[in-house]
Amino acid sequence: MSKRKVGLFFGSFNPVHIGHMILANYMATRTELDEVWMVVSPHNPLKKRGSLARDHDRLHLVELAIGDNPNLRISRIEFDLPKPSYTVDTLAVLRDKHPAYEFALIMGSDNLQSFAKWKNHEIILRDYRLMVYRRPGYDDGPFATHPSVSIFDAPLMQLSATYVRNRLKDGESIRYLVPAAVEDELLKSGMYR
Repeated sequence: MSKRKVGLFFGSFNPVHIGHMILANYMATRTELDEVWMVVSPHNPLKKRGSLARDHDRLHLVELAIGDNPNLRISRIEFDLPKPSYTVDTLAVLRDKHPAYEFALIMGSDNLQSFAKWKNHEIILRDYRLMVYRRPGYDDGPFATHPSVSIFDAPLMQLSATYVRNRLKDGESIRYLVPAAVEDELLKSGMYR
């Protein structure tokens, strides 16, 4: 029996917005992936907290954003790993925990360009597929022709979590920038204000 193909979409999702959701859904429905897991990255203890919301608040917002979409799931795997967590280690833990799944890494072409700086990037390229979505202003980089790398022209938005946070801070509308359930929760909780 063939393994279930899962794409891992890592992010701080601070907060999750419709650009994240469009991308996750595209990868889950327009590629050979069976589902996409949105992996919420915890606060890196080596970095200043700054405007990063609490880990569990961001996790809850992603859960709200996913709602009843059967193609998307949330993962808090990195919350339970030593900090800082490196992708290669997270992948090894997921593979051990879920032997029935075949994991692929979803990333933007900006990350592919700096991929040589990742811890044990050779192991990731050897053992996993990289599903790369093009980002404006970045070429595909030196790994684009590697047999483990597939490049996709997914729909992208000029929208950032920083933009959403700034709208909230200034008391402006975030309607349509985030899923409706996320908007409700952000307004109710006063997060990022």
